[in-house]
Amino acid sequence: PSLRLPCFVIIAEYWKQWYHRRALEAVVSTQSTGNGWPLDKSTLYTTVTQHVSAGDVREKLHSGCYVEGLYLEGGSWDVEKGCLRKSKPKVLVEELPILKVIPIEAHRLKLQNTFRTPVYTTSERRNAMGVGLVFEADLTTKEHNSHWVLQGVALMLNAD
Repeated sequence: PSLRLPCFVIIAEYWKQWYHRRALEAVVSTQSTGNGWPLDKSTLYTTVTQHVSAGDVREKLHSGCYVEGLYLEGGSWDVEKGCLRKSKPKVLVEELPILKVIPIEAHRLKLQNTFRTPVYTTSERRNAMGVGLVFEADLTTKEHNSHWVLQGVALMLNAD
């Protein structure tokens, strides 16, 4: 019998830092093993979907999973254009649409017009032990990456 992963992972509900990583590592491990890729040469590619809730998703992924419950800080997401945009006035944090996480061989990943943003546990960007980075997500952008770095764009698991 083959190992089957859940279609959705709501990583914000995992209460310990290492559980977040373990959930995503399981996705990479399962895919790399199934395709015969070396695990140490595998990585994650992410893309933001147009779906705003799990109920909107109709297609099942061949590989990877969907992640729900992420929050965007320092920018806004344009659902129609599918890219980052400047924050709306007086809106500091907004919920990100469903994120699609796809395992891929690292040498095949070629990103263009993409800002690789950190995903943190909380808006403090670290927990009491000084650890907070969960993984990095790829967000489509029309602006130069330096713009988003100066804006402090990051994804959070909790809206605080």
